[in-house]
Amino acid sequence: MRILHAFWLLDAGEAFAQGGALWLWAETLPVRPAGRARETRPHPFSVTSDDWPALAAELGLDLSPMELRTALQSCALQLPSAVDAPLPSPQLAKVWGQGIAEDHAALLSWQVDCLRLDSPIKQLSDLHFHAFYRAEGVQCGDDFLFWYWLTQELKRLLVRDQYLPALIYREPPRPKRARKAPPFELYGAWQWASESYEDLIAKAADRMPAACAAGHDGLADARGLAQHCAEVLLDRILRQTHLTAAFTKKLQDSLLASCLAPSPAQMPWREPGTSLDSYRQWRHWRQRILRAGPESAFSLGFRLMEPPAEDEADWTLQFIAVPRDDPSQRLALADYWSMSEAERKQTRRQLGADFEPEVLLNLGLAARMVPKLWEGLDTAVPQAVSLDLDAAFAFLKEWAWVLEDAGYKVVVPAWWTPQGRRRVKIRLRSPSAKRTAGAAPGQGGLSLENLVQYRYQLAIGDEVVSEEEWRQLVELKTPLVRFRGDWIELDRERMQELLAFWRRHGQETPEMSVQELLRRTATDDSYEVDRDDALAEMLERLRDRGRLEPVGDLPRLKAELRDYQRRGVAWLRLLEQLGLNGCLADDMGLGKTMQVIARLVQERGGQETPAPTLLVAPTSVIGNWQKETEKFAPQLRCLIHHGPDRAQDGEDFQQRLGGKDLAITSYGLLRRDQKLFTAIAWHRVVLDEAQNIKNPAAAQTKAVNKLQARHRLALTGTPVENRLMDLWSIFNFMNPGYLDTQARFRNRFELPVQRDNDPVQTATLKRLVEPFILRRVKTDKSIIRDLPEKVEAVQYCNLGREQAA
Repeated sequence: MRILHAFWLLDAGEAFAQGGALWLWAETLPVRPAGRARETRPHPFSVTSDDWPALAAELGLDLSPMELRTALQSCALQLPSAVDAPLPSPQLAKVWGQGIAEDHAALLSWQVDCLRLDSPIKQLSDLHFHAFYRAEGVQCGDDFLFWYWLTQELKRLLVRDQYLPALIYREPPRPKRARKAPPFELYGAWQWASESYEDLIAKAADRMPAACAAGHDGLADARGLAQHCAEVLLDRILRQTHLTAAFTKKLQDSLLASCLAPSPAQMPWREPGTSLDSYRQWRHWRQRILRAGPESAFSLGFRLMEPPAEDEADWTLQFIAVPRDDPSQRLALADYWSMSEAERKQTRRQLGADFEPEVLLNLGLAARMVPKLWEGLDTAVPQAVSLDLDAAFAFLKEWAWVLEDAGYKVVVPAWWTPQGRRRVKIRLRSPSAKRTAGAAPGQGGLSLENLVQYRYQLAIGDEVVSEEEWRQLVELKTPLVRFRGDWIELDRERMQELLAFWRRHGQETPEMSVQELLRRTATDDSYEVDRDDALAEMLERLRDRGRLEPVGDLPRLKAELRDYQRRGVAWLRLLEQLGLNGCLADDMGLGKTMQVIARLVQERGGQETPAPTLLVAPTSVIGNWQKETEKFAPQLRCLIHHGPDRAQDGEDFQQRLGGKDLAITSYGLLRRDQKLFTAIAWHRVVLDEAQNIKNPAAAQTKAVNKLQARHRLALTGTPVENRLMDLWSIFNFMNPGYLDTQARFRNRFELPVQRDNDPVQTATLKRLVEPFILRRVKTDKSIIRDLPEKVEAVQYCNLGREQAA
């Protein structure tokens, strides 16, 4: 077992611009005794320089032997210690195997071989991935996870360009024998410039474990340490930006040339003469850019107005003011300028006495980002700017998010919002089945046979489009088109693909499994089910559990089901009637056992008696299942396959199973006696504590997947316990193939979602799995655990602080 740790250390020396670096070290089980000398002594169970090459290779660090030797350095770390030895970290303490004397613990100095990370944002991401998924016996300590979290958050700010060039003022020390020294020096630098950054540093100060400052004497200031790391990384990354020779020549002798010099203190920026005019101008410029903060009484905004129906080219981008105390109000500047002086004075009482100069200043700043806005500033009373169709499209696709990210309010037409946008798509419609209010599967046209038959239609939004109309739209050369009263964005290449698909399959009436239908509509928004179709009714019931009609009283069940349990039983029945399998993920104590027993009782109320159900559970709860079944459904005949007296051969097992409704065994015995269980065609297989099959390569997981059953049900409160592959393994049992192969799932979802936190793939995965997971928390409210939050909890597990959840 090896535990990765990290700490930020300021560079030694007295340089004006003090750098720093993130250092990596690792502890393992002790193999040598601790020294008793009072001086700094070697850490007795840290990874040494001799062991680092093997560990670096295992963690995927692409370093040559020479680079590794250069990056390794012995550092004195202040660590919690007993009298004779450092204390193990919480992660290592779990596998320590010997008593830990924590009495009289204190911070003592220990010499540790550490590895300097030159590109910490990328390297920490790679190390985190390898530690979780590839390296055997490697875990991340709290301090490592903190720096991983902070650097990934900084990366998000970097890609949004939330930084500005800066000038740093310095009065250099005067040499003793120098006749004359410059009164001041100006250095080019970079500074973060956003409210998001300030919020991030505040959170970092609250979350930082003390071990993050192990390289400093005593306890370092958490906020200062996080801020220094963020500023050094920003400055270093931007100075390493590759520039062309032509661009470098263009920047010569400018402030940016000093900002992009290889070293922060390498080249002071020399302005003409000795005045501070440039420094004062920069400070004023920076203050103006950052001025539109929370203290301002209003936000400047832009509202795109579409042309009237008879005109398609005359668009208008209005300038508006949005009061901060009431964002629902929007004052068009055109209306403000047309007010009387008394009315303007009244408006300025709400929006600030400096409303007019602030409007002009903010418009000028916005125009620097979107030059088209300069056309609206040709007058002393700016109101709007006119746009043609191409400029309007550029505003929607590019300018809007730039302005919004800079703090301006942006208002777009309703048809451009995610809720109102009309997309081109292939619509699936069953040829005869219609929506029947209140119908259940198997009633009123919702039978499985009708549900899996469908026909393709070309559609834009909610409207079906003929082939001729579709072809005419494809031939248009404009990006925005008015179609039946509303504007839509045309992706001609995608429309051609959909048209070619429809021409191949549009006249067919193929069949599709409900599982494939769910997968297609979840992963490709070009496919949609007709809202008035029975297919849509079925999908709505699967995705919205509130639409499920709770099951009625079950006379043969000796218990009173709660309302959420009635809906849970109804959900299980719906899935099984559609040929699907699910995961009941209610919190512990909400009665997953009762809902399974109720489903067994419910399905045995008819004329036909189904084959037995196999329940696989941890050994510790087999007795509980037996007692619950005997108490609430004594009519269910149960076989306990456990202990030395269990059946040993297939014939004996089948005789004992004859006439039984339920067979219960453990995961261990299922693996050991799998020949007995795989020879039976079970009606249903239920896995209690299904996280026991989270490892696809484990022998018991393979044994479970060999079982033959019409229905499958997983019971677990943690469908994602440590990594997303846990989810794939459980789904591979429930609905084999639904989440594709293990390798494809890893490339499409596990890496983008859990490593890179990709919002698109996270949303897609959530749509895929939601219909099959029913989770209720102890507030008795039916919810699905939010997948992104769960993934975040997995990434930052063991962070050791409540705020990290």
